[in-house]
Parts: sequence; C-alpha cells; structure tokens
Amino acid sequence: MDIKLSQTFIAVDDHDKALAFYRDVLGLEVRNDIAYEGMRWVTIGSPSQPDVNIVLEPPIADPNASPADKQVAAELLAKGLLRGVIFSTDDCDATFERISAAGGEVLQEPADQFYGVRDCAFRDPSGNMLRFSQPRAQ
Repeated sequence: MDIKLSQTFIAVDDHDKALAFYRDVLGLEVRNDIAYEGMRWVTIGSPSQPDVNIVLEPPIADPNASPADKQVAAELLAKGLLRGVIFSTDDCDATFERISAAGGEVLQEPADQFYGVRDCAFRDPSGNMLRFSQPRAQ
C-alpha cells in the first residue's frame, strides 16, 4: 500500500492578496480557481510537484458553519494562530532573500536548527506561518 499527500488546505482571508504572494512571490502555479455560493477556492502548487495541490480557501469553507464559528476562525487566522506549512528549498538563504525583497513579513531569518535543517519563516498576507527548510549538509 502506497499513501501520498495529494492535497492540503491553507485558510486565507483575501484570495487576490494570497495569489499575489503564492504565485508572484513564491512562484507557485495556479491550477484552478473556483467560486461557489459566495466562496472561492484557488488551487496552487509547485511546478516541480504536479501531483501535490494546495487549496487556498476561506477560513471556514463550510456553508453550514455558524456566523459565530466563521468569526472565530477569521480572528484566529488574523492572529496567525492557525497551523502553518513547511516548504522545502534547496537554498534557504536565497529563498529568504527573494521573499524578504518582495516584502514578505519575516518571522525568522535563516538559522541552522538542531534537528538538521536550515530554515526561515514568513507570514503570508492572511497571517499563516510558512517555513522554508533546507536539509543541512552532513
């Protein structure tokens, strides 16, 4: 049995701002852009991983969610308290320079971690933490 990741989700509060970041700054490609019942889902992914999709979706993409639940999710997103995503890169420092030069909100400059990677971190325009990790040479 072989199990692989094919799709994951990132909550965003503004799809156009998110696209400007994920597509224009990170270089991910747009694979789909669907609107339905007042919501929008944009599927993006790395050109080098055509079988792994990231869906940018509203904080609660459930039409049956209560207004109170939607409000709580929006507040948690704005505070950056929803879980993040880790991307791999072959050059953490170059990735950091490119994203910070484009105006990315820096959470952590490149640093060697005790668990064997060099990584850096940013917030996306919605507040999600994104880490960029490079395996350290042995």
